[in-house]
Amino acid sequence: MAYFDNAATTFPKPECVYEQMDQFYRHAGGSVGRGNYAMSRSAKQLMDETRGQITNLLHCPTRQVVFQPTATLALNMIIQGLISGGVKNIYISPFEHNAVTRILHHFEMLKQVAVFQLTVTKDLQYDLERIRYQFDNDRPDLVIVSHASNVIGLIAPTEEIFGLAKQYDALTVLDMAQTAGIVDCNVGLDTFDFAVFAGHKTLLGPTGISGFVMKSDIRLLPVLFGGTGFESASQDMPTSLPERFEIGTMNISAIAGLNAALKWVHEQGVSKLYQEESAKRKRLLELFARYDSIQTVGNIEDRQYVGIVSCVIDGISSDIAGQLFSERNISVRTGLHCAPLAHRFLGTYPAGTIRFSVNSLTSDDDFDALDAAIADIGNNL
Repeated sequence: MAYFDNAATTFPKPECVYEQMDQFYRHAGGSVGRGNYAMSRSAKQLMDETRGQITNLLHCPTRQVVFQPTATLALNMIIQGLISGGVKNIYISPFEHNAVTRILHHFEMLKQVAVFQLTVTKDLQYDLERIRYQFDNDRPDLVIVSHASNVIGLIAPTEEIFGLAKQYDALTVLDMAQTAGIVDCNVGLDTFDFAVFAGHKTLLGPTGISGFVMKSDIRLLPVLFGGTGFESASQDMPTSLPERFEIGTMNISAIAGLNAALKWVHEQGVSKLYQEESAKRKRLLELFARYDSIQTVGNIEDRQYVGIVSCVIDGISSDIAGQLFSERNISVRTGLHCAPLAHRFLGTYPAGTIRFSVNSLTSDDDFDALDAAIADIGNNL
């Protein structure tokens, strides 16, 4: 199988991820905060070490790391907690995932918030002057931006956007599901209040472990409640971080896998991994350019991207194309990719696109198989 669906979840993982997860359950397996025996202490040490790896990767040593099973749950905790705390005017990019937009739609229907889209030009530039005008008209309480679009891979100038938002005292949330570990970003800057990561995507870890980093002095109300193994006599959630938001038993085996993945990313170097991914994205574009029937979507030469390319094929719907590639052992993603606003902006709604996503581990054999599959599909139309 040739795998081109890394934007959904990366495959394969570095070998050390498989090895560490296997070793964890064979020789450890304790639960954090539920005992003072050796396996529990060992699990806590692993968890604390992994928090340190995250803050090191994102250049934010003073921030708190909160683990969650998925980035979607992390975004829910942040956004719902801030709405409960009183934020009203919320700005998003046109490229947000349903993990953001469905939450906002729910509260918009309840008339608790007003949602605005940041201005992006048709040539995929964030129009900062126009955005300033928007902020003047409707002062932002919260600005949420996907660091890179999961549809076309476009990287947003988040430092500039959030710097502008801070002039209006807005809170900021950066969705790094498609960039953590591949695009270097100084989350320790004062312009970043929250940053969300997905362990199973660009961090090359397993599913079941994601989370967010946050400033410790921000008032974020809990929206989920339960046991933490901490201050159990009180029926109120703890006020300390991260215990206030880490409810239930943590997925320690997934944290073990993420720990190994983060060490691998550190050893390779973020800038090296980005260069390799960019080279393979360029290779995808060169491959598609050889076929007149393939039209890429949202690709502009002087913009910055992660390793995602969306396209359409003349005469074939995206759903049918997905089936045709699957029959030839090529894994791709088709449709709207949980980002309908992006497709409305790009003009590909409702049919969507065929999405190909690569990373540093995408092999020459993968590309050869994809080339043969595209040729075969063309010959059989």
